[in-house]
Amino acid sequence: MFGGLIFMVHGNMAVGVMGDDLIVRLGEQAAEAALSEPGTRVFDITRRPMRNWVVVDGERLDDDALARWLRAGVAFASSLPPK
Repeated sequence: MFGGLIFMVHGNMAVGVMGDDLIVRLGEQAAEAALSEPGTRVFDITRRPMRNWVVVDGERLDDDALARWLRAGVAFASSLPPK
């Protein structure tokens, strides 16, 4: 999906890899807040921003940052009803 690799939790998309970047599903409010962090941007591959998601530049993903983003995406996906 999205031309990359997506990881799901209980049938809900949580995080994905697109090229060297990570996409993270956070929910609209958390995604908006995350955009203030360096190396993040709006996820927009269709010319319609996906407000629940952010893109994290791969260059910003050391081990600690990657773990933090993965936890956030998995936590949000886990909060959704299973599909």
